[in-house]
Parts: sequence; C-alpha cells; structure tokens
Amino acid sequence: MRILVTNDDGIHAPGLKVLETIARELSDEVWVIAPETDQSGASHSLTLNDPLRLRQISRNHFAVRGTPTDCVIMGIRHLLKDQQPDLVLSGVNRGQNLADDVTYSGTIAGAFEGSILGVQSIALSQTFRNPEQIPWETAETHGARTVRRLLDADFDSSVVLNVNFPACSPDEVQGIEVTQQGKRDQSLLHIDARFDTRGFPYYWIGFDRRKSSPAQGTDLRAVYEGSISVTPLTLNLTDSVAQARLQEHLALSQEA
Repeated sequence: MRILVTNDDGIHAPGLKVLETIARELSDEVWVIAPETDQSGASHSLTLNDPLRLRQISRNHFAVRGTPTDCVIMGIRHLLKDQQPDLVLSGVNRGQNLADDVTYSGTIAGAFEGSILGVQSIALSQTFRNPEQIPWETAETHGARTVRRLLDADFDSSVVLNVNFPACSPDEVQGIEVTQQGKRDQSLLHIDARFDTRGFPYYWIGFDRRKSSPAQGTDLRAVYEGSISVTPLTLNLTDSVAQARLQEHLALSQEA
C-alpha cells in the first residue's frame, strides 16, 4: 500500500512525525508531502496567484510552499502521478477538528482533496487540555489500529473519515465511536482585544477552554467521554430537506 501523508501544521510539526510513524506501521512505502509553514485554518484553499515551490528534504519527504490542498494535488498529480497512492492520511493535527472546525480545518481539507482525486482519505487530530502537554502518545498508540479497522470497512473514496483522539492517556481510551458532526457552543467564541507597544489595537480570535454540553452521538460528546470519534464526511453540502421544500414552494408559486 502506498500512503501519502500530509498535514496543515507544517513540515516540522510533531504531529506529522506521529502520523508518519502510524503510516509506517501500515506500509513500507510512505510519502510525506506537507506545507513549508503552518497552514492551520487554511481550509480548502488553493494557491492560484503564486507559483508553488517544492523542496525535497530527504527521500520521500517534500515541503510545498502552499496549502494542504496544494500538497495533496502536488503529490497525486505530480510526484506520484505514475502510481497514485492508495491512501491519504492528513494530520495528526495539533488540537481537535470537531463540529464546526471541519469547515476551517486544513487537515480536513487535505483529506477532502485526496477524496476528490479518488483516493481513500482519513484525517486525524489529537485533542488536548494543556497546550504544553499534548498527549501525542494516544494518537500514536491507537492510530494504526484505528486506521486498519476503518480500511477493513472498505468505505467509499467519496467519504472522508474524520478521526479525533481524546485528550487522555492511551490506556484511558474508551473505544471507538462512530459519530455525527456536532455543533459548537458559539458562546465560547470571543475576541481578545490588545494593544501593541505603540498603542494601536490588534485582536485575536479564540474560544474559551471550558466544556459545553454537546448532544449524545456527536463528535464533541465522544471525545469528551474519552472515545475516539470517527465521523464520515462528504463534500456534498446540499440540504436535501431544504431542497425539496424550496422546489415545492417555487412550483406552487409558479402555479399561482
């Protein structure tokens, strides 16, 4: 199995090393193609107005001056064009990608791009409570076993599996739970206003680090309760219920 590994935290991120370790438990052929710099929050953006720069770091290790989406495209359509990968793994992200995060996440976007190009793709993220003590060993311990179980399910390449490891030690993990995308408590969102040394204002967007009360069956609830969350995602954002209602409304209004 040929595996393409990418992320959004950058080529030197510790989570990328964890993911490469996971990938090497699954295959002897692993290609690492990651952004030159931190691209957190880049979502599914493409670099169109600047050239992409590709730098080889070592054998099968490359850095791209671009987004996670750029990295996957460079991997599948350029570096591995003669034999495309069988699997794209994106992560392991420093921090959760749950609920509304999936629309901002470069980690999820890297997996989505693999899916668009016809390759089974999985995004992996490690939640944490203390940014100084991220439990990477949890993702490293459970990562390969989790990915194997998901591949055994033979999911369609049009579906991206979003995996989040809970913020606990490896032996405290409660198992794997298949979840739906939750909804973040937006009351936790705040703007941190500050002043620079010249007295000019600047701002940080952030979330308060306190638990909300997410619904049962959601990705948020699963990791809060110590389970590995696996959420199947697709790029088709059509709301079928709203579509049907709108079609019915427009049809009736035309008759009137």
